[in-house]
Amino acid sequence: MHDLSNIRQRIDEIDDNIIDLFVQRMQCVSEVSAYKAAHNLPVLDPSRERAKLAYVASQVPDELKSYSQVLFSLLMETARAAEHAQLDASAGTALLGEEILAAQAHTQDLFPQAAHVACQGVEGAYSQVATDKLFRHPTISFFNTFEGVFNAVEQGFSRYGVIPLENSTAGSVTQVYDLMMKYDFHIARTLRLKVDHCVLAKPGTRMEDVTDIYSHPQAIAQSSEFLDAHKSITVHVVENTAVAAQLVAQSPDNTSAALSSRWCADLYGLTTLAKNIQDKGNNYTRFACISKGLEVYPGADRSSLMLVVGHEPGTLYKVLSRFYALDINICKLESRPIPERDFEFMFYFDIECPVAAPQFSTLMNTLNDVCEEFRYLGSYSELV
Repeated sequence: MHDLSNIRQRIDEIDDNIIDLFVQRMQCVSEVSAYKAAHNLPVLDPSRERAKLAYVASQVPDELKSYSQVLFSLLMETARAAEHAQLDASAGTALLGEEILAAQAHTQDLFPQAAHVACQGVEGAYSQVATDKLFRHPTISFFNTFEGVFNAVEQGFSRYGVIPLENSTAGSVTQVYDLMMKYDFHIARTLRLKVDHCVLAKPGTRMEDVTDIYSHPQAIAQSSEFLDAHKSITVHVVENTAVAAQLVAQSPDNTSAALSSRWCADLYGLTTLAKNIQDKGNNYTRFACISKGLEVYPGADRSSLMLVVGHEPGTLYKVLSRFYALDINICKLESRPIPERDFEFMFYFDIECPVAAPQFSTLMNTLNDVCEEFRYLGSYSELV
């Protein structure tokens, strides 16, 4: 049995050889890139890559076949990223990465303090609270549905819209993600809002008097433990937590209550029967401020993307390996079925990478070669 230090020394020597060979390989990649540019050839050659991976697997023991193919897949992904960077530099074309930097250059230095903003719900809704945190002096127009918010932004009725994306307890707002496929918009900023649910009722009402509770499905899901402990109470779904408070305030009796925010108590003249009833104390909802035009403000270090990959083995892996090769962190990955397209999905990515980083521009300019459809939603900073 060899001493561990001796084995590690041998590994280090092998690694040194691998590094030297890697440098040589990347130099060859540069020559290939120059040849492709001169002869107007595409970067991706799928038949050659398949043949290479099959050959690699044939040269190693069975137990190493999959490992060797993963290694060489990453090598080829790294090579493609380098080829794209070289070709983009020589072409000088206005690709997406350059368009994003141009948008950043034409966006004002400070996020607006005042603006016309569309929100779903009524006064006291969490979307309105989020809007007041994003803007110092917003003018708010309320809509009954999330689609109304998207439509207001797309039609130019309001410059911005504020929509909920996900909750730390209940998960993503799937209705919003489905609408994101339908409308043309960009994300200008996001906000994480602490959510504390209260049971609100008309003055003089006691908890034991309550027979019905009204709230939004997300708030109901986030407060399941409290509701399970009060099984005699009937739960009713409404379109918004503030709408629930409004309904209770207008109720002719004292047997109904709303699962709503503390801001709605004063707003609708209600009393608080129970505070902070959500299942988890660290309950946050993430909101997005959307705009029609692309606005990239200083400090943007997070971006959102939508893409569709081919319905065949390994297609999502190729996308993920591109992020890995460029050392870009994926902080959210969500999939939603595409309407009227059986077993096909739209993937939503949130990534962490400064807009000015060279690997971000490379990613934006090269994602099209590993997916069928690609849409850039925006780059922004997130308020907490």
